[in-house]
Amino acid sequence: MRKTRISSQPLPQLHPCHQACTPQPHRTRWLQDIIVTTEQLWALSWCEMNRHVLMGYHLSLQQQQNPAGDTESRLSHRVSPPSSEAPNLQDVQEEDADCEHVNGKVVKSNSEAHLGPSSVRSMLQKQQSLPVRSIIPLVARISDQNASGAPPMTVREKNRLDKFKQLLASPNTDLEELRKHSWSGIPIEVRPITWRLLSGYLPANKERRELVLKRKREEYFGFIEQYYNSRTDEHYKDTYRQVTPQLKLTNGDKSLLLNKQHIHIDIPRTNPLIPLFQQPVVQEVFERILFIWAIRHPASGYVQGINDLVTPFFVVFLSEFVTEDVENFDVAALPLDTQRNIEADSFWCMSKLLDGIQDNYTFAQPGIQNKVKALEELVSRIDEDIHNHFKKYEVEYLQFAFRWMNNLLMRELPLRCTIRLWDTYQAEAEGFSHFHLYVCAAFLIEWRKEILSMVDFQGLLMLLQNVPTIHWGNEEVGLLLAEAYRLKYMFADAPSHYKR
Repeated sequence: MRKTRISSQPLPQLHPCHQACTPQPHRTRWLQDIIVTTEQLWALSWCEMNRHVLMGYHLSLQQQQNPAGDTESRLSHRVSPPSSEAPNLQDVQEEDADCEHVNGKVVKSNSEAHLGPSSVRSMLQKQQSLPVRSIIPLVARISDQNASGAPPMTVREKNRLDKFKQLLASPNTDLEELRKHSWSGIPIEVRPITWRLLSGYLPANKERRELVLKRKREEYFGFIEQYYNSRTDEHYKDTYRQVTPQLKLTNGDKSLLLNKQHIHIDIPRTNPLIPLFQQPVVQEVFERILFIWAIRHPASGYVQGINDLVTPFFVVFLSEFVTEDVENFDVAALPLDTQRNIEADSFWCMSKLLDGIQDNYTFAQPGIQNKVKALEELVSRIDEDIHNHFKKYEVEYLQFAFRWMNNLLMRELPLRCTIRLWDTYQAEAEGFSHFHLYVCAAFLIEWRKEILSMVDFQGLLMLLQNVPTIHWGNEEVGLLLAEAYRLKYMFADAPSHYKR
């Protein structure tokens, strides 16, 4: 194993793009001699490049206001632009290759054993394995019919849309037929009504839908009036303190709060790359939804991660009224009644989802513990090489798969991919509670080559917690679901197939 010595040197002058993302206190510190393996440098460089791809997304949003800068914006986030196309970016990459983060500090290697710029760029390309594409919106738009940058509707997609409209227009919608068509993806135009039906929020009978919607929306805002607007009353203070811990605590409250996560802390963290979720009006909507759900489910209360599960419903129901650029849309511009309807529908559909996986969020989260164990058992039977590789480097499944189960892969996939994934989950029997296990197994196997190439604990964990899916679209999600279905068919439907 090759090792690189990091010398005790003053930190170098960083390129402006690095200065923007480097904590100020770390720029002027001195380091003692540190031995860093070449593999660690590769892994850390890979992580840094992953962050630069995300930074490139933000730069592209800013460049939209400046047409003259479009070309530079597109080039700035590529993994390895040709030198003839952007020679100045090559210099930036050479500086990037020499700069690494060790224990939170930016250091520069002066060792002759350190890899040269061309070698680093080659290795980064191998580790990152990202196709060179233009930036894809994090939220699919009507104009991006398949959410992966393809041209608008094909003849096949139009025929599918017509079939959906025909099913939805019938006096009594055939839910089984609707599920069959939804498994391979739901057209954006009919996704909101289809999700309401498949989640059990709306009845199949067309004549009853308006009445049910009116009643359920009024019921939700009745909860708001009864509980949320009275949240400072003594009876509801315990739950509200999950939202606003600034309230004065009694001794009896303190033991309860030790096991509670604070909604108000999680809400700003919800999809931080999407401006939509940083709007105060949207954060207030999420606060009300999560507070009412916690009040109505005292066995679990609010658990960190539930906030993520609101976002797909909110975006899908918002898309009924917004045809372009959902991620930057000002929700406050919508009529108040429309905002209220989106909020109520998001609450009820999220509640229906959580009803099927509530043991994931009760005390000690036994549902997640069991699913992680099931994933470990499944992987040990379908890919023994990966399983043994984890054992060799002492990687526990709980260290990466807990989040996969807790957040339903929402932290691993762009939101547009999560929405497509949930089309199938809504259509699949026990999609969120059972089929998700096989999706996680297929997702793990998707990175088999990268996993087996990592030869240290740190590199493995960094890969598994930062999988490069920023450019994923419908095609990748479709392949993932097909592999998950194959695993389910072979394992769940024929468990003796994998008996040792």
